[in-house]
Amino acid sequence: MKIKIREFIISDYHEIIKLWKEARLPFKPNGRDSKESIEKELQKGCCIFLVAVDENKIIGSVLGTNDGRKGWINRLAVKTEYRKKGLANQLLEDLEKRFYDLGIGIIACLIEDDNQDSLKVFSKFGYSEFEGMHYLTKRKHSKI
Repeated sequence: MKIKIREFIISDYHEIIKLWKEARLPFKPNGRDSKESIEKELQKGCCIFLVAVDENKIIGSVLGTNDGRKGWINRLAVKTEYRKKGLANQLLEDLEKRFYDLGIGIIACLIEDDNQDSLKVFSKFGYSEFEGMHYLTKRKHSKI
């Protein structure tokens, strides 16, 4: 198994969507996860989108965004048959290094209460839960 981590390119889009669906990640095809939205986000330069590839097949992904002060981890996913082999760790380490190289020293992720697998993964990789905070959003389009 020769796995390579590289930057996402827009022609990866359909394969990424299959991966996200397999990983049961929330998917907003008419909003933030549309091909057009992802392409715009890439052009803004505030995201790092990495894919893990095994023989030209996408087997993992992580999407990181930043506001110049804090990095956010989104969309960490690994194909079922590649789990528990260190691939999530490789993706996270690569993303973290890229954030640190940008001068970003705080990296965070949001995990829903019912996603115990992700809580375990991120805890294992040194992320600690931040108690006493409420996550609030305001959305231009509530159904997206």
